[in-house]
This record gives sequence, C-alpha cells and structure tokens, in this order.
Amino acid sequence: MKTLPPALAEALASGVTTLATCWRIRRRDGAVLGFTDHDRTLTYDGVGHEAATGFSASEAVSRADLSVGTLEADGALTSDAITADDIEAGLYDGAAVEIDLVDWSDPSRRLRLREGTVGEITRLDGAFRAEIRSAAHALDAPRGRLFQHRCDADLGDARCGVGLLAHPVTVVAATARRHVAVSGLDGFPEGRFDRGRLVFTSGACAGRSSEIKVHRVDAGTVEIELWRTMTADIALGDTATVTEGCDKRFETCRDRFANAAAFRGFPHIPGNDFLVASPAAGGPADGGALVP
Repeated sequence: MKTLPPALAEALASGVTTLATCWRIRRRDGAVLGFTDHDRTLTYDGVGHEAATGFSASEAVSRADLSVGTLEADGALTSDAITADDIEAGLYDGAAVEIDLVDWSDPSRRLRLREGTVGEITRLDGAFRAEIRSAAHALDAPRGRLFQHRCDADLGDARCGVGLLAHPVTVVAATARRHVAVSGLDGFPEGRFDRGRLVFTSGACAGRSSEIKVHRVDAGTVEIELWRTMTADIALGDTATVTEGCDKRFETCRDRFANAAAFRGFPHIPGNDFLVASPAAGGPADGGALVP
C-alpha cells in the first residue's frame, strides 16, 4: 500500500487533477533518460522528462505472492535519446526504471509508483516494446553453486583468477556485420578465441563488443564470427581487442591456463552410467577410487 505525500493528497482532494506519468531510465553506461505522457517536458531532480515521444505503458500488475509483476513499455523511436543502435547494442538491457505519478503544475508533488529493470526488448517497424520486471524478479535468480562437470566461473573473474590478455587486432576484411578477418593473431591455433570477446576500439563500432562464436584460420587468414550483429558497418582498418575464451572443461583449465587448483566445476562426479551400473570387478562400480 502506498501513502500519498501530503502535498499531492491535498492537490487530489481539490477536485481538479493535473497528473502525468513520468518514466526515468538509468542505463548501464550511466546515461539517465526521462520521458512523460504529458504534452510538455517536465523537469525534477535535475532530469528533464521529454514529452511527445510516443512512450506509453501497459497496465501494471503486482501480486501479493511475490511472483514477478508485469509491465510493458511501448514507444516509437521518435526520440533522439532512444535509438535502434543503442537498443541493439544492449545499452538498455538491465537498465533501472523508475515510474512516478507527477502533478505537472508542481513536479515536486509526486508519488513513486513502481521501480524495476528492463527485461526483454523487441523492436519492429520503427517501434519497440520493453518488458519492465519488478524487484521480485531477483528472487528467480539462481543462488549458490551448481554441482556440474564444467566450471561455473567466468574466465578472468575473481573466482577464476586467470589474468586475461587483450590482444590488439586490425580488421583487414569485413564481409558482414558479424564476420571479419583480422591481423594480429598469427601463431594462435584455430579455436583458441572461441567463446572469447571482441571489443572495437575505433571506427563506427567503437565501444561495441560481442562474444566470439567461431575463430578459424583459413589459408593463413584469421576469421572471426561474432554472436552479436554489430549496429554499424565494420570498415577496413578498424581496430579492436580480443580476449580468449574457455569451454569450462577441467582439461582446458589445467592444460591451457595451468589453473586446475581454482577450477570451479566437479569433473569427477559420477554420471548416469555409473548410477545404473551394477557392482562388477573391473567395472565403474568395482569399489575402487574414481580418481587415481
């Protein structure tokens, strides 16, 4: 249950309402954007909430059982602040959203209606639809360790401990926004950078990044296929950095990175074959040690 601020309650009791809804988005890159369904821009807390953007929201649903509430925000890409390139680049993924009910005659009189984060975004024909997830969504996130054969850490993070090197590369050919040929990786075997990351440092895609899907070497030419399609054309001479990836197998951790002591998986967990096997001399269930 929400309690109305006294000033807003007084305004509502007057019988004449001057209300508008304002949305504030805090993107992961630090940018703060404001929008309103009012017919003029409203400014409070140092943020201007842009009017006439075609930005609107569906009915908000909240539940008492702590299940995830639902709300969708729709809008046309009519604001210079929201671009298709930024959406495709993932700048709005996980962005914080604040929704206020504001008295447009005096924006200091307002009520916080909802807070959440941006979930799935779809874009079609010059418009977008964004799912706004409530705080209860965090309750669905996995907690604790996963007991599995492969490592559950990310290569280079604090739990892994491997120091990643960023290898500078230069684009020598680009056949599409997901396929490039680069120089600077000579001597590395094919597949070494699978699951790694490429970050552009110059050109139209500067600052954009993607996980690497395939790293191949074809007749001496190093080719990289990305998982994410870049939002701008990749040009000859563009520069980037590339870091290695990991398939999270114990053998890779031990042999390539010499990091077996920090491996975060359980490579010796018995599998389904062991569970259904009968005790037998020389078999998987002979009573002997699983690890020599």
